[in-house]
Amino acid sequence: MGKHLAALLKAMRLRHWLKNGFVLAPAVFAGHAFDPPVLGQAAATALAFCLAASAGYLVNDILDRDADRADPVKRFRPIASGEMRVPAALLWACLLVAAALAITAAQGAPVLLALVAYLVITTAYSLLLKVVPILEALVLATGFLVRLVAGALAIQVAISYWLVICGFLLALLLAFGKRMPEAVHPSQRTPTYPLSFLHDVVTMLAGMTVVAYTLYTVSPDTTAKVGSRALLLTVPLVLFGILRYLLLLHREGAQDPTATLFSDRPLLVAVTAWAVAAGAVVHFGGAP
Repeated sequence: MGKHLAALLKAMRLRHWLKNGFVLAPAVFAGHAFDPPVLGQAAATALAFCLAASAGYLVNDILDRDADRADPVKRFRPIASGEMRVPAALLWACLLVAAALAITAAQGAPVLLALVAYLVITTAYSLLLKVVPILEALVLATGFLVRLVAGALAIQVAISYWLVICGFLLALLLAFGKRMPEAVHPSQRTPTYPLSFLHDVVTMLAGMTVVAYTLYTVSPDTTAKVGSRALLLTVPLVLFGILRYLLLLHREGAQDPTATLFSDRPLLVAVTAWAVAAGAVVHFGGAP
């Protein structure tokens, strides 16, 4: 039983739950970073997306199990290595989806529909779209947009179009960055990209993300909400974080953005400092 539970938790990729922080972003940038009731509502939605994401990982690993066995890193995944049987993985995926649906159903039809849309997107990605170059990255980024929308629906706030743009660009950056190590060791279940193309795209998206975030911090809507341009002070943290990620990507082939964040202390400190600073500026307002 203990081995099965350990295999399940590993297959659920709990550290990847960090990606569902996108669900909390609308609460933070709507000025509710230190509002427990609102954050609690957003956190419940984030939990539902965490469970749904883990179900998607299980389904994806079932489909990729043969290709994963030939990969020097992915062959240690529970399903590929034989630690978890396919029927058990399918059962747990269904249970996780059911739990996610139950949580969002309690939050209302809009949030439930957002989760259903996310499940449709991730299922289509695993079954059909994962091997289609460019489209697969766009689909992954769309999944992050759905998380943003769900977070806004959960707390009933209007989502900033700047937040949508920044979130989409960042998600695209991470999606294409993840493919760079895979371009060196491609498999049948990964899209084929020339490495030079990925270098160009990642560099372009990194610049676009920093510019978009900078414009967001000084946009009229943002300055009106914050009361000043104090959010502009967080741009250096964003710039450092993205440049640090690019350095790790080129130097070490950082295939997993989540693992990179946890393993690289400077990047983790930068992301944490940005989240605290941005939340404080939006919540308390800057000096006029």
